[in-house]
Amino acid sequence: MSTETTARLRQLLSGPEMLVAPFVYDGLQAKIAEQAGFDAIYMTGFGTAAARGLPDLGLLTMSEMVQNVRAIAHAVNAPLICDADTGYGNPVNVWRTVREYEEAGAAALHIEDQVWPKRCGFLAGKQVIPMDQMVPKVRAACDARRDPNFVIIARTDALAVNGWEDVARRARAYREAGADLIFVDGIRTVEDIKRYVAELGDLPLLYNGGLLPVPELAKFGFKVTIHTGTLMAAFVRFREAMRELKRTGSLDLPITGHLFGELIELLGVPAYEALAKKYAD
Repeated sequence: MSTETTARLRQLLSGPEMLVAPFVYDGLQAKIAEQAGFDAIYMTGFGTAAARGLPDLGLLTMSEMVQNVRAIAHAVNAPLICDADTGYGNPVNVWRTVREYEEAGAAALHIEDQVWPKRCGFLAGKQVIPMDQMVPKVRAACDARRDPNFVIIARTDALAVNGWEDVARRARAYREAGADLIFVDGIRTVEDIKRYVAELGDLPLLYNGGLLPVPELAKFGFKVTIHTGTLMAAFVRFREAMRELKRTGSLDLPITGHLFGELIELLGVPAYEALAKKYAD
């Protein structure tokens, strides 16, 4: 873990502008995001599962998620915000999860108050644990971090289950327990965004989604938005490329020349070649 990275994330969160962290699930996507100019990146649990051909239904273990944290964090310099599902158990499990994510190179993680196995936040059939079981998990997460700049995000999935009154109660309890940011998942409409801010706008909030353009979202005062649109773009555009190749026998893309050159530059081939030359003699 780089203390410079965690300190940079804290600095970004303390600034006046909303931080935008696009969804990624591998090192190449993370490098593309960083090259595009994003100051932080988000490792999606949905995408991490999908990259293994699995749905986001709590099928991946903590070790599998940490493996992906490490791969992505080592590919970029930008702070990495990570999905840590429910923390994979009770408060002691959460304590170990934070230690593992921190050691792997994450700058922040979020844990949620769903039962385990969890479900994607936008799927029906979610269940949440009692608030008094989640609060100790938030406390354990905060206590576990070695670096005080490591950011703990508490997510609640209670909106679809119990409604806004319970969401507000939980969010304030999680903040009181030490969470640096509050994350209400399952925001489906612009009216939900407005209600989110109306209910909890005095707290530091994270928004997940892409219902509005970034400049409009920024007006609501969110500290962070993790932007799911990049996950769907990866799915749609790769799917269309496969369909085009199958249908026409070719793709309207140059597979050599400048585009390939950009890719090998992004992956650091010149730097590795220079390193090899250094040790050739």
